Amino acid sequence: TASDFGEYNEDTGVWQPIKYTGTYGTNGFYLPMNKTVETYNADYLVVAGGGGGSARIGGGGGAGGLLTGTTTLIGETVYTVTVGAGGAGGTGPVGVGGVGSTGGDSSALGITTSGGGGGAHYTAGSAVSGGSGGGGTFNSVSGAAGTAGQGNAGGNGNGNVAGAGGGGAGAVGQNAQASNTGGAGGAGLASSITGSSIYYAGGGGGAGSNVPGAGGIGGGGAGTGFDDTPAGSGGVNTGGGGGGTRSATDTVVTVGGAGGSGVVILRVPTDKYTGTVTGSPTVTTTGSDTVIQFTANGSYTA
Repeated sequence: TASDFGEYNEDTGVWQPIKYTGTYGTNGFYLPMNKTVETYNADYLVVAGGGGGSARIGGGGGAGGLLTGTTTLIGETVYTVTVGAGGAGGTGPVGVGGVGSTGGDSSALGITTSGGGGGAHYTAGSAVSGGSGGGGTFNSVSGAAGTAGQGNAGGNGNGNVAGAGGGGAGAVGQNAQASNTGGAGGAGLASSITGSSIYYAGGGGGAGSNVPGAGGIGGGGAGTGFDDTPAGSGGVNTGGGGGGTRSATDTVVTVGGAGGSGVVILRVPTDKYTGTVTGSPTVTTTGSDTVIQFTANGSYTA
């Protein structure tokens, strides 16, 4: 009868063959017909959003965490990509809003990088840890720690009326300097994943009463001096930290520089690239590889 050979699958309601449980004889074979799943290598760069700089003798924001390397992709697998936003700059001269905000995390391929920490405010709060830590400030407020393998610590404040630089992916932030000079942001790291050498994840410069600190190479925003102007923001899609500001009086409200947004870049062999993406990444070729650059959330199907 039909039921000797087939049965209904209770989960799907589909009539299907009954699994054979006997032997195959001397010349018989079992052919599972399993589909072969292709795998291939991909290079990646995952950079989180940078931290915001502080206001009122502000420390620079720390850069977003950075990780780069090579991993194996599994065919027909959907890999979700998240790109972290930059942290907002703190406001001053007083109040808890003075400390820079932490940047957003970025993730892809099971890898997550931490957003950069905000810079310290001389009365409102200490620097914040992150991918790279925010810079310290006046009255010897210390810089915050970075995440091991992703970034570095922010510089320390001292007795001078100046902020320290935020940490970068390649170096710690510079301490506040003599003569009320702000510390420079820590340098970022260069990557050639796109085919060109580009620096990412530089720390924000600290504010200075005389000379502001420079932003670290890799998108770090510059600090400002004794002039009530907003500090420089981190570079868009670099993960750079925002610069710190120095308001001229205790009544003028100033704004620290915002951290730069992060970025996720994948590089795969062109003959393996599927073309199945979401989120409108920029797709280019370099040599025998295809580069997929995400500046906002999306996905890639291997």
